[in-house]
Amino acid sequence: MLTRAALTIRLHPDDDVVIARQQLVGGTRLIDEDVTVSGLVPPAHKVATHAITKGAPVKRYNQIIGFASRDIAPGEHVHLHNLAMGAFDRDYAFGADAHPTPFVDRPATFRGIVRRDGHNAGRVATRNYLGVLSTVNCSATVARAIADQATRGALARFPNVDGVVALTHGSGCGMDTHGDGMKLLRRTLAGYARHPNFAGVLIVGLGCEANQISSLLGAERLDEGPLLRTFSIQDSGGTAKTVARGVAMIEEMLPHANAVAREPVSASNIVVGLQCGGSDGYSGITANPALGAAVDMLVRHGGTAILSETPEIYGAEHLLTRRAVSREVGEKLIARIRWWEAYTEREQGEMNNNPSPGNKAGGLTTILEKSLGAVAKGGTTNLVDVYEYAEPVTAKGFVYMDTPGYDPVSATGQVAGGANLICFTTGRGSAYGCAPSPSLKLSTNTPLWVKQEDDIDLNAGEIADGDASIDEVGARLFDLMLATCSGERTKSERHGYGQNEFVPWYVGAVM
Repeated sequence: MLTRAALTIRLHPDDDVVIARQQLVGGTRLIDEDVTVSGLVPPAHKVATHAITKGAPVKRYNQIIGFASRDIAPGEHVHLHNLAMGAFDRDYAFGADAHPTPFVDRPATFRGIVRRDGHNAGRVATRNYLGVLSTVNCSATVARAIADQATRGALARFPNVDGVVALTHGSGCGMDTHGDGMKLLRRTLAGYARHPNFAGVLIVGLGCEANQISSLLGAERLDEGPLLRTFSIQDSGGTAKTVARGVAMIEEMLPHANAVAREPVSASNIVVGLQCGGSDGYSGITANPALGAAVDMLVRHGGTAILSETPEIYGAEHLLTRRAVSREVGEKLIARIRWWEAYTEREQGEMNNNPSPGNKAGGLTTILEKSLGAVAKGGTTNLVDVYEYAEPVTAKGFVYMDTPGYDPVSATGQVAGGANLICFTTGRGSAYGCAPSPSLKLSTNTPLWVKQEDDIDLNAGEIADGDASIDEVGARLFDLMLATCSGERTKSERHGYGQNEFVPWYVGAVM
């Protein structure tokens, strides 16, 4: 545990920088480092602990985060003006750090909803929604109207139903019907249609779109039934008739959806998607490692955790390949990294377009630095498998899913893959939800918690304050995960977040 007295945080004895715990002014003596600060250094930013020559690598976490773009003096602020990206070899050492996981004898439990029938029979839900999905942007307004009218109407008579939500998107037409974009969209929609947190789903189309309902059902092997209904605006005779028909279908599902009761189930049924947004220099010190500690606990209890956001683990992938259970699993991750390198080059971009302006203001300089902190969310257990976007996650333990770094797109893929809980760390402040799965948010620093407590569920800033250890906050988070999966509402749920944050990944040309 850190002490309150220290002005900076040293993460490894061999690091070239330390992290400011508060704003440092020129002339401040850092006794532990035997160095005097020159100039102003904001909280969570880096301070050089010795002279660094131009072109030399700079280490944080005992890993290279960039190279000095000019000579850096002891005590100087290290950031965009003197630190830049550079090429260097990484040792993937597939499986070198893999080790047996010590599972607990008696897994923890939570009060979940066991689905007894339909295509989700035997699966465990953490929430109990009805969903209205649109095949195409053209049916989005109707889908939202159906959910809205059902919510204001019959829903009040069914207290065990958490809500009726419309999940709409901006694509579904003007795209290659056999291309990657269509495959991703259909896989995502099917993942939500099968999600255990939905007691029933209504899929609404326009009728003439590229993403035909019949093709979606056929490609994803979805079967219509009482709890999976489909129809289109054109077949129904227009907007008003479609809305009325959709509301009637939802009202038919509501009694079944209401006929559930929570019961004790094993924590092995929890599948948590790991997210970070609005990161800062504390993310890799407080909230992300605390989430990693909770993930280790979940995995030891038989559960599953999904790390994602490939552009934001770029440069730190070698830490994950070392934990792979096999070379094959490690190679699957590297193949996704190579795809992203080719993808960004083709789009005339670069992988270092991250960190964002907010990340940089929070103290992160390069994508390497951000990534090294981001992988801490995944804890320390073995990497057991790697999935493409929105693929069903079937493995137990710590897994990886390839997604963009943009949080709504990334979390949408995780939920489509089966995540029934999202844990989201933030250092700059994030307002986010992810229906039908609850989303827990952790602040990386106490000032953010004080300012935005209305949106954040747990303060990991206590670690930097010296008031709690990583393991202590991780244990609190694990308990909060169990309570949330048992039905306790998160801050984002109380605010009504979750429907507009459904954003499937669009890949390919708009025709």
